[in-house]
Amino acid sequence: MKNIYTFLFLYITVISCSSVINENTELPNVIIILADDLGYADVGFNGSKDIKTPHIDDIAKNGVVFSEGYVSYPVCGPSRAGLITGRYQDTFGFGKNPLFTPKDPNMGLPLSEQTIADMLKLSNYKTFAVGKWHLGAHESLRPMKRGFDEFFGFLTGGHRYFPYEWDLEDETKVKSQNGAYRTKLLRNEQRIEEKEYLTDALSRESVNFIERNANNPFFIYLAYNAPHGPLQATEKYLNRFLEIESKNRRTYAAMVSAMDDGIGTIISKLKEKGIYDNTIVYFLSDNGGRLKGDSDNGELRGKKGNLFEGGVRVPFVMQWPGQIKGGQTFDKPVSSLDIFATSKAITSPEITPKNKLHGVNLIPFLKGEKKHSPHSNLFWRNNFMQNKNELRTEASAVRSEKFKFIKNKQVDALYNLKKEISEQTNLKDQEKEMYDSLKNEYKRWSKTLMDPIFLGLLANDQYNKLNPDRFKY
Repeated sequence: MKNIYTFLFLYITVISCSSVINENTELPNVIIILADDLGYADVGFNGSKDIKTPHIDDIAKNGVVFSEGYVSYPVCGPSRAGLITGRYQDTFGFGKNPLFTPKDPNMGLPLSEQTIADMLKLSNYKTFAVGKWHLGAHESLRPMKRGFDEFFGFLTGGHRYFPYEWDLEDETKVKSQNGAYRTKLLRNEQRIEEKEYLTDALSRESVNFIERNANNPFFIYLAYNAPHGPLQATEKYLNRFLEIESKNRRTYAAMVSAMDDGIGTIISKLKEKGIYDNTIVYFLSDNGGRLKGDSDNGELRGKKGNLFEGGVRVPFVMQWPGQIKGGQTFDKPVSSLDIFATSKAITSPEITPKNKLHGVNLIPFLKGEKKHSPHSNLFWRNNFMQNKNELRTEASAVRSEKFKFIKNKQVDALYNLKKEISEQTNLKDQEKEMYDSLKNEYKRWSKTLMDPIFLGLLANDQYNKLNPDRFKY
């Protein structure tokens, strides 16, 4: 009898351990691919004719197109802060594009905030940040202090693309804000010699990480800086677009094509390792196109930097072939904030997040289990405009399922985006009840926000005056 109990105990133990192992290996991998300043109409799935993006389009074909996909801010840094925390960035004061200030521990994502990488680490994910960081250059704010096991990339808001231009050994050699674009790349905390075109190097490192971690659940935050300026591309990619006469547009197209090629190599590696079906891949831009003779926002009004649709509605797709039916178009408003909440629900449902999340788990909506709109409203506050005395000028917007309230220097308006995405017909007077309702919703939401906790890019000169030792080592 004792032997029988011993056998049963061992059997139950083995089965329990096997369940844990199987449960762990079944956790999906998560890859967020973030483009920089990509125009809404500059991908094939949104109608681009002159820029071919076959690999990005495959994600759309095999997954879900969010036709009303938004980011939480119309410029790089705050948008990324919202995505990586799943929270409106103005609730913790990240309301400006940070400067490159490696000696300032307050210029970036506050340590009070939990990143998506922090959360996934609690479920034993291997985590990798690749490319543009722009959430703080101080040593306490860098990726490996924010939940990432590995990092390959650069810390500031942009970078030059050709290795021969990376002539500054490290941050101690930087003497101006734009000088940081010329630093050598970082691998973890070490500066390295890199020989490839930047976009190709970021893709290569992502593929290598997948190769090394295919047997573990992993998370990759791949933040390409393409097609953010400076507009630079190799002949390999430029030669694909000889028919485009505009030099800026041609170079921009080449940069997008390089990114698309890299995404193709990532998808191919997932298939090679047998993990394609159980990997969630998101692709989106951090904000809209800047419209300086390069990008195209299509029918959308506005551009990077403002709260019209062209600033905050972005190309946005995701796939999870083993779980989500492909070929879908989801036509209700969703947000980059939802990526954190969705990832948490799938990978860590029992874990309480450090701070209140503002996103929504999208999976029940994509599976048809929930039919209503994921969000009652989405909100924006724009802190980007400043006068000579550095006083903040605010723009505001609220999106419901059908309508959008927006108030800035140009308009005080209500638009029906289900009927007209170009924001031309102001319905403020005809739909006064809806206008008042959304305006009041904004007022309530704005009471939960903080003023920006640091000076941004437009205050570079002022910051230098207040911090004369900024570039002294």
